[in-house]
Amino acid sequence: MNALGNGRDRTAPSGPAEGLPPLDEIEQLAEAEAGVRPPSSPFAFIGFLVGRHFRARAAALVAVAAVATVLESLGPFALGRLVNAVTAGAAAPAPHDYAGIAFWFAALGALWFAPSLLYRLHDAIDRSLSPRLRGLAQKYLFAWLLGHSARYFQENFAGKLGQKIKQAGQAAIGLLYLCTFDITRIVVLLIAGTALLAFQSPFYAGLLLGWTLLYLAVVQRLARRSVRLSKAFSEEVSTSTGRLIDAITNVDLVRAFAKSAFERKYLSRFLADEMDASRRLRLFLMWMKLFMATAMLGLQLALIWMAVTDTVEGRITLGAFTMIFFLGNMIARSVQDLSFRMLDFFEQLGTLDEALALVTRPHEIVDAPGAVPLVVTRGEIAFRRVTFAHGDGHPVFRDLDLVIRPGEKVGLVGKSGAGKSTLIKLLRRQFEPQSGTVEIDGQDISRVTWDSLNLAVAEVQQMPGVFHRPIRENIRYADHMASQAVVEDSARKAFAHDFIVRRDEGYDTIVGEQGLKLSGGERQRVAIARALVKDARILVLDEATSSLDSESEHLIQQALLELMEGRTVIAIAHRLSTIAGMDRIILLEDGRIVEDGSHAELLAKGGAYAALWNRQVGGFIEG
Repeated sequence: MNALGNGRDRTAPSGPAEGLPPLDEIEQLAEAEAGVRPPSSPFAFIGFLVGRHFRARAAALVAVAAVATVLESLGPFALGRLVNAVTAGAAAPAPHDYAGIAFWFAALGALWFAPSLLYRLHDAIDRSLSPRLRGLAQKYLFAWLLGHSARYFQENFAGKLGQKIKQAGQAAIGLLYLCTFDITRIVVLLIAGTALLAFQSPFYAGLLLGWTLLYLAVVQRLARRSVRLSKAFSEEVSTSTGRLIDAITNVDLVRAFAKSAFERKYLSRFLADEMDASRRLRLFLMWMKLFMATAMLGLQLALIWMAVTDTVEGRITLGAFTMIFFLGNMIARSVQDLSFRMLDFFEQLGTLDEALALVTRPHEIVDAPGAVPLVVTRGEIAFRRVTFAHGDGHPVFRDLDLVIRPGEKVGLVGKSGAGKSTLIKLLRRQFEPQSGTVEIDGQDISRVTWDSLNLAVAEVQQMPGVFHRPIRENIRYADHMASQAVVEDSARKAFAHDFIVRRDEGYDTIVGEQGLKLSGGERQRVAIARALVKDARILVLDEATSSLDSESEHLIQQALLELMEGRTVIAIAHRLSTIAGMDRIILLEDGRIVEDGSHAELLAKGGAYAALWNRQVGGFIEG
């Protein structure tokens, strides 16, 4: 039996609900940790993900990269030994020592081939780690994002939030790869290379190590400057793009006022700023790359000249010269590659830092310690001495007292800004009062879990939200295990079944973004069907019949009568005729209840409600 005791069948087919994907590994890994707040700093966030899910694989990546780099650095050493063996053999009388030559030749081949295999192994391990890490990064951030208050989503565009989460996932795997491959490789190469060079001459080792540290220090500062210029250019591109789209969106307005020339000049200012930012970035990158190439060439020429001098004067062998040349070149090239990757490193670091700073803010509204699920048996609502003001200090309610009895149908009316929508947000705990309590069946909603509170309240809005999914999934969003029979029964009661089955795909019809493939009345009826599936004891109607044609309004009014049956109802309306049949009508003015009574009582009183009624003509909802 359901909450209202009508015994509807909610049996779903065995297995996953129809139309929903199976529980995947990302879901399985993160489902139990949806309430975990991700760290707000980039490396702590990556460490959080790796430490919880990928510790062994991340260690394997570092180990494989380190071993491959050590073997690769031994290649010039083997090559030098081979050169010495060849030159010694050429100088000695026949028969020549081909065994030594063959040994070092085989060693050289193995040292060249083994790193290649290990790097492919590194790629294979990364393939099993990075996609899952990216998915988990997005999942943790999305889970935390959903816990933010209504105020947070009012202050941030949905597209921006989605973009930041996607960028954070990509930046996380980019930074992890830099740490487990590029940085690991250059650190190991410097250690191994310096040791090998020190074996020949400490002077060469000191020169190479000193040059590397100085070079990376300079490049690090240059890279930070480059990233700042890149961000400035990106901001100018975003600004000019926004102005361009704004003009295109309002092209009819531009034509109506013959402002094409004005818009071209207006846009030109922003395009000029974009070009200037692009020039500054390109000029800086040109000088940066010139410095990097000059420093690289200077090191190579210095190493070669000193090695040639030492070889000619007999201080080192030709094989040692070969090793110094190739090992020094290998290290210098690797350092240069890392310096180019620094640009990407700081850009990814900035991207992840911005995303985390935005998404991982502390939740404004959280479950109280020891919060228990809300148990609704009657549906009584009570606002007791509630005081609330918005974050900007604008007051809405002061010591508001209001009790709505179980099963009572109450209409809220008043001018815009009177507090009607704020009252609903307080009921759903999207806002929290500065003082006073909101109670449902005697339970303080600040002491119950937020999810259980939202499950207890069904809401049908003026512009109801729908997903870019099949109609079936939109209707049974309240209970994704609901059977097709329940979905169709709810759709019939909401007068939605007929228009659904007339479409080629029926209940499988994709409604489009924000339900663009549905009319306003059709969206409303889908929302009512969804509320019927939810079967909550408390129902909120927020201008549910406004801005509709007469036929759609009539059907929706009939559907609302079905939906309101046996429930506690709060209906917000500007069109007074739509709530004339309610048990009570409450007139709000500046956050105060100025009139409270039935439609007939308020008309007889001849006050503010009667004045509003006399100015309006509308439809009718019977009580």
